[in-house]
Order: sequence, then C-alpha cells, then structure tokens
Amino acid sequence: MPGASIREEPFTLDSPHGGGVIDGDVRFPEGADEPLPTVVFCHGFKGFKDWGPFPAWGRFLAEASFASVLFNFSYNGVSAEAPTEFTELEKFAQNTFTRELDDLAAVIGAAASGDLPGPALDVAAKKADKKRGRLGLMGHSRGGGTAILHAARSERVRALATWSSVSGFIERFSPEQVADWEKNGYTEVVNSRTGQTMRLGRVLYDDAQAHREQLDVTGAAERIETPWLIVHAADDEAVPFEEAQALNEA
Repeated sequence: MPGASIREEPFTLDSPHGGGVIDGDVRFPEGADEPLPTVVFCHGFKGFKDWGPFPAWGRFLAEASFASVLFNFSYNGVSAEAPTEFTELEKFAQNTFTRELDDLAAVIGAAASGDLPGPALDVAAKKADKKRGRLGLMGHSRGGGTAILHAARSERVRALATWSSVSGFIERFSPEQVADWEKNGYTEVVNSRTGQTMRLGRVLYDDAQAHREQLDVTGAAERIETPWLIVHAADDEAVPFEEAQALNEA
C-alpha cells in the first residue's frame, strides 16, 4: 500500500548472446511473506531503466504490493557504472530487435526460476502455463513492441500494458536509413537529450529482414488474448497516435 517500506535490489544477468550484461533492479514491499505478483518493464529506443518516470513507476508498483522488475537491454548503450549516460556506443550500434527479445526472455526466465534477488516472485515456471503465476509486462515505445511480441508467444504473461508503443519495427526505417545501411554499413541518429550522434549498424537492418515474421508487432497484437491496456497521447510527436489505433484494431 502507499507509504509502505520499499526495498530495491540490483541484479546482473549474462546476455543470452554473450558479450553483454543485463543490469536491473527489483523493487518490492518489505516483509513480503508470499510470492508476489510481478511486473517486468521494457524501456524503449535510446532509453534505459533509470530514465524519467520509470523508477517512480517501479516504486509505485511495489507500494501496491507488486514486485517490479526494471532492466537495461544488454546493448542499449549504458552501463552499470554510468547508468544514465550513453558510454557504450559500439554496443548500441550492434543492438538488434531479436537480441532485445532474448534479453527479455532471460529476465523473465530468471524471475520464474528464482534467480532474481528479493522475495519469491509469482511467475509460472513454464512459458506455456497460463493457469499459474501472476506476471504482467509493461513496455514504452519500442519496448512496447518488444513486450507485445513476447506476450503473444508466452502464455505465462497474464496482463500487458503498453505506453506510446510502436506498431512495427521494420516499418519505421526510412528510405534514407536503408540507403545509408546499404552504402555505408550504418546510419546515424541524434540523441536530443545529450546531443550525441549515435550509429545504428547494418546488423539491425539485417536482423529485421531475416526475422520479419517473428518481428511483426501488429501480427502479434492480433494474437494477444490477455488483458491489455494501451496508453498513448493523441499528440505524441515520437510515435503517432495512429499506431495505437492500429494495435487496438488488430
């Protein structure tokens, strides 16, 4: 309940692909004596677990007697030593959509097997078990698309919430970006918060093409059967409101 004493425990997992680590935090109410319903949160593009309101969300959920799990995708460009700064730009440039899906699966697997710190988490041991566990997924922007893709293939997810979620990945590539990848092997984006110019390697484009069906967010939305809350501002400048409508109508 609001005002309850909240604990925060950090964790680190090896990325399933190697070469990177997944840093995260579990927040939970003190004195929990039974497995807690659990919410896992996915940040978006150029995001990280400590961005903006995300830590406050985690605390709010813990005050409501949930365990909240916030984590950094292994190649998101930040590190445990500098958790709010993009200091690992080489990894950022080599990140892919399927890598993030596998990172999310690793975090949920660790929650199910008891390998995360804190109290027991009420997460079904098997991803095909829809009769046990109380696992929810949340995702922001690109992380919303990742959460949708995972929820569509894992029956252990009992609730889904997306905020300003994209309705597709490949569809967001501009002709100019594709031309850059084909000519130079990379394209560049500017981080409006830091002013950094950040490269996206061709591996992102190639991964998206090779796994086009697996990464079909709108197609995955059609298969979602669990309760799903879609939150999206009508005047969102980064992800148009029409993408929320497409997800709702899927």
